[in-house]
Amino acid sequence: MSTHFSTTCRLMCLLPVMVLTASAGLSVAQGRIKVMILTGQCNQYHNWALSSAAVKSMLDQTGKFDVTVVTSPAKGQDMSAFKPTFAGYGAVVMDYEGDDWPEPTRQAFVQYVRGGGGLVLLHAADNSFPKWPEFLEMSGVGGWEERDESWGPKVRWRDGKMILDTTTPGNAMHPAKHDFLVVSRAPEHPIMKGLPAEWLHASDELYSQLRGPAKNLQVLATASADKAKGGTGENEPMFMTIQYGKGRVFHNTLGHAGPKDVAPLPSLSSVGYIVSIQRGVEWAATGSVTQKVPADFPTATQTSLRK
Repeated sequence: MSTHFSTTCRLMCLLPVMVLTASAGLSVAQGRIKVMILTGQCNQYHNWALSSAAVKSMLDQTGKFDVTVVTSPAKGQDMSAFKPTFAGYGAVVMDYEGDDWPEPTRQAFVQYVRGGGGLVLLHAADNSFPKWPEFLEMSGVGGWEERDESWGPKVRWRDGKMILDTTTPGNAMHPAKHDFLVVSRAPEHPIMKGLPAEWLHASDELYSQLRGPAKNLQVLATASADKAKGGTGENEPMFMTIQYGKGRVFHNTLGHAGPKDVAPLPSLSSVGYIVSIQRGVEWAATGSVTQKVPADFPTATQTSLRK
């Protein structure tokens, strides 16, 4: 056998294997859910760079997501050219709290979510855009930025059901960071199914007295804002879903990262928070959750942190 023929034969024999390997890689890539993390601005109390990096890592760890980070211009800079393309993404994870977007970007975002795109709102994001009616409906409730009772009701969990409090005044607040119990209120929802009825979340802000339209909103989990710790004494919503047109929105109020915080941070390293983000993004994108509850999930008496 000539050297030329032998080399050719080896190449021809390897070719199907190479094609199969490439096809398998392509199949895996195509099978992942495309996710955009939209970030780049926050107020003086938050740290978008830290929180966005942590959330990207959480999503990457599952192997289920193909994550792209889209960063806006810095606060105060020209936003006119900030026009992300939302089409093609299963979900947008919004870790943004800052300057208004250009009108074409707003319109594209509304069309994306209303048309069936998934949206996940993180902690500081519900402080955004207090004068944008469509965003207020997407987020369900929000805080600060002069939101008072004219913005809509507060969401309460009383006597085993959700109550919309339309009469009590009060603006958003939170007690100092501390560990607190998260209590499931919709155990059969795909995001919550299989999770413990109660679990201890680590050192975080317990957002309280958020207000908004609260349309098509379901409470998935609450936390009791202990009056002894400066809280309201109410069961405040921690996880919510909102139906906006054909779009699914998962609103997660946990995960505070401050301007001087550095990783690892308990609020972002809490396994309960990590799992809620991973499952919430999958649900927002697909309407279902295929991920199993990990063995290191926190209990009602013990926090659980990952490096």
